Amino acid sequence: MRKNKIKQFIGFLILKICVVIVLSALAVILFDIFSKGAGVINLEFLTAMPKKGMTEGGIFPAIIGTFFVTILTALLSIPLGMGCAIYLNEYAKKGKITRLIRMSIRNLSGVPSIVYGLFGVVLFVQMFKLGTSILSSGLTLGLMTLPWTITASEEALKNVPQSYRDGSLALGATKWQSIRTNVLPHAVPGMLTGAILGLSRAAGETAPILFTGAAFCLPFLPKSLSDQFMALPYHLYIMSTQHHAIEKVRPIAYATALVLIALIFCMNLIAIIMRYKLRKVRME
Repeated sequence: MRKNKIKQFIGFLILKICVVIVLSALAVILFDIFSKGAGVINLEFLTAMPKKGMTEGGIFPAIIGTFFVTILTALLSIPLGMGCAIYLNEYAKKGKITRLIRMSIRNLSGVPSIVYGLFGVVLFVQMFKLGTSILSSGLTLGLMTLPWTITASEEALKNVPQSYRDGSLALGATKWQSIRTNVLPHAVPGMLTGAILGLSRAAGETAPILFTGAAFCLPFLPKSLSDQFMALPYHLYIMSTQHHAIEKVRPIAYATALVLIALIFCMNLIAIIMRYKLRKVRME
């Protein structure tokens, strides 16, 4: 017994050390970004247009562009991903083809984002002739997020007990009625959480929008989905690596990084709140 307790103590100690290391690294990174970027952030920085090659002014077009492209990504990935997950988990017959589809989806989740960017150029920019635009970037990010949404949604559906389906079918409900009334209310919190986490990842990607529509400095807002746009991740990339006056704009780069982190944090917070409220409604 004493030997088992010692092993347990050592195991928990190792886990606690791992947690402390990860949280410490995260705290150092956040502190560095906050300390160097918080002083730049003010109302003008968040609402003004860029000026003089982005050495002055604000990042309002980048915030709006990121918002628009994220909305387009959500419109493509969430309905399509959830529908695909429902079909695979509830309707598709078990067999080699279904297993192959699932394996392909999981493999697509690990494809580097730069590959999706090149694919978006070929498919949306060149073949569909959408040009470098918000629409091309949103569709590219939607395709990149789709495997994450499908996988998260299917896992949420799998967590719903089979008895919920069987009981509904035994009472004479159709398969879709059973899914809609007995399965989805319990699975939707997990499905939405996975979808929003996927969107938060897409909002911070640079490679897919690098070739499909993002521009570094545009002193105006996009007027349509066919226009180019500024985006926070691409803006940060240029400010940190390609700008002609990197040392001068370094504080602006840190401030942009802080705004992007805040945006992603808000998206994750929305996912947590939605999950909590949906679970509370379900329990009531």
